[in-house]
Amino acid sequence: MTVILPLLFLLTAASGTAVVLVRDPTRQVFAIAVNGLVLTVLFDALQAPDVALSELAVGSAAVPLLFLVALMAVRTQPPEEKS
Repeated sequence: MTVILPLLFLLTAASGTAVVLVRDPTRQVFAIAVNGLVLTVLFDALQAPDVALSELAVGSAAVPLLFLVALMAVRTQPPEEKS
């Protein structure tokens, strides 16, 4: 367990950095979902299963899904005509 936690902390930092560095909004949403999965594993390793389940539901599923729906809505709207 002593080797796993530092590796999970590094993986969490790397996935969080990837979220910030990715420029394409669609890929950024998937990076957020991966970051949520990494945080879920970290919370489970830290023996916080309730927080891990909440992160799995919210950080890996609900928030990325809402972002994808918002991106699709923005991209499918026709441009407004100027009067």
